[in-house]
Amino acid sequence: MFGLFESWYKRKFSDPDSVTLLFLIIFSSAILAVWGGILMPVLVAAIIAYLLDWPVVQLTKFKFSRAYSASLVLLAFLGVSILIFVGLVPVLSQQGINLIRETPQIWEQGQEWLLHLPDQYPNFVQVGHIQNMLQGVNEKVVSLGEQLISASFSSLGDLAALLIYLILVPLMVFFMLKDKDVLVANIAKLLPKERRLINQVGIEMNSQIANYIRGKVIEIIIVGAVSAITFAIMDLRYAVLLGVLVGFSVLIPYIGAAVVTLPVAIVGLFQWGISPDFWYLMIAYGIIQALDGNLLVPLLFSEAVSLHPVYIIIAVLFFGGLWGFWGVFFAIPLATLVKAVFNAWSSENRQVIEE
Repeated sequence: MFGLFESWYKRKFSDPDSVTLLFLIIFSSAILAVWGGILMPVLVAAIIAYLLDWPVVQLTKFKFSRAYSASLVLLAFLGVSILIFVGLVPVLSQQGINLIRETPQIWEQGQEWLLHLPDQYPNFVQVGHIQNMLQGVNEKVVSLGEQLISASFSSLGDLAALLIYLILVPLMVFFMLKDKDVLVANIAKLLPKERRLINQVGIEMNSQIANYIRGKVIEIIIVGAVSAITFAIMDLRYAVLLGVLVGFSVLIPYIGAAVVTLPVAIVGLFQWGISPDFWYLMIAYGIIQALDGNLLVPLLFSEAVSLHPVYIIIAVLFFGGLWGFWGVFFAIPLATLVKAVFNAWSSENRQVIEE
């Protein structure tokens, strides 16, 4: 047993570059685990800087300075963000309030439908089972409501953190865009000189993460806009709110599409019942999801490393459990990072064996 472990250790970590790469991964993970909350504004600024770096680079090709290009792109980004906030947030908040007000009616209709199931299928469904299930669900709903109320009061203290984000994050984004080469050079000085595998993984992941962030933002906008327009054309209530939910559902591959189907179907049932309009809605929603998965995703992420769906779901669950929203957002890049590390180790091991 010990001989097998020793053989594996020599095969994987006999090269100093492999040990350096492993140490860097452990050190970075420890920093994120211990100080991830404190460093979150820096991480958010880095994500936005990744998103805006491409237009900055394009402007510099027209002989604009890096500082001027960064200022122009950041001002445009802030202007678009403010317009979206002013135009979209009031509509979302109003539709959300209306949906919350009508939730008891939706739930009451759902209970009536469930209680009539024993009359329609007496051999399969019993009244006692339905009543017990509804009682348990009602208790869960009351408990969830109490948690939401307490969370809303506790979140009032986050207003100061929001102000920090609104002031510090744009400043950090500007300096990250303006002084990108200087910052990268300073980080490189902190790394060991023997870092061939680190460079190999870094080069592969740099383009992957940048492409993923840009592609994911574009996918959210396209899927959300198409869904909202489709729902509005079909005269579905809460069209904008549901369209935004569908757009953000693409952050969680496979799982997000399955989860967001529930509110779309519930609102459709509440508005139309089981009628042709409801089935037209579900068919249109299914077409949007099919086009997203089979056309839009391959176009936007053609350069991404292919991962099996099982690995993607495991990555979403694991990294989402560690870092919440941002863990979910970066689940696929982090999974490709793990794959790139293993590929680097494997290629290095093959070189060692051949020599």
